[in-house]
Amino acid sequence: MPVSEQVSTGWQRLPELARALGTSCLEIQWGYTRVKGWFLLDNYIPTFICSVIYLLIVWLGPKYMKNRQPFSCRRILVVYNLGLTLLSLYMFCELVTGVWENSYNFFCQGTHSAGEADMKIIRVLWWYYFSKLIEFMDTFFFILRKNNHQITVLHVYHHATMLNIWWFVMNWVPCGHSYFGATLNSFIHVLMYSYYGLSSVPSMRPYLWWKRYITQGQLLQFVLTIIQTSCGVIWSCTFPLGWLYFQIGYMISLITLFTNFYIQTYKKGASRRKEHLKDHQNGSVAAVNGHTNRFSSLENNVKPRKQRKD
Repeated sequence: MPVSEQVSTGWQRLPELARALGTSCLEIQWGYTRVKGWFLLDNYIPTFICSVIYLLIVWLGPKYMKNRQPFSCRRILVVYNLGLTLLSLYMFCELVTGVWENSYNFFCQGTHSAGEADMKIIRVLWWYYFSKLIEFMDTFFFILRKNNHQITVLHVYHHATMLNIWWFVMNWVPCGHSYFGATLNSFIHVLMYSYYGLSSVPSMRPYLWWKRYITQGQLLQFVLTIIQTSCGVIWSCTFPLGWLYFQIGYMISLITLFTNFYIQTYKKGASRRKEHLKDHQNGSVAAVNGHTNRFSSLENNVKPRKQRKD
């Protein structure tokens, strides 16, 4: 079968996937109607192509940059992180006010129970979906700056899946119980992108101490999302049950990966730093950036290297 026919057949079977997740034919139709004509939402193919291009850049980008000098990107990073901080703050405030004004039910909220009030949530969640496309730039900046150690399985998995998942959310369950995870994530992103924006300014770096707490906040948001999603399973409403189970499973995968990241970065990393310091105190030969320091006795007579400002 030609590729075009395979894509067309796959597209035609998307409603079957929706029904497998517990979405009724009426909910599918209402979802399509409410976002019909919205940018990127009429057809899944552009979102899929963007994701494939992203993965190709993740694979080929470091190879391209291997023998090239890293880019600083300092100024554009300040603007980029400031922009995402403001966008995340806007989404958080709009979602909180929309949910509060329209008395959304914390335990379970259907996708067509609040009338026009749902449209405010849907409009904000479209920006949330679109922000996942913008956030591909996180990875591209890592590649340009040759910070390849930051392009982890967790990083790529999280970025590649969120855009795709939210395309389906926007088409099939674009409001109701879908608001909670996006609201928490927007708040965490206000903290995260403000941190990254400030860290782009070298003079601010010594004053930034809360990075590990951002990761703790991310783990907390996943746990809270599981709790709130489980409420929808226990006290069910018109929100599709299959989507709730899917979200719980996805949150568990993120908790697993983020916990591993936290342990590797902050627990084992701290232990390695302590061992490194102990080696210096005992007069042992030290290794810095993969090179053995054979002149430790002259350490105090050598001027420290100027810190790179990028």
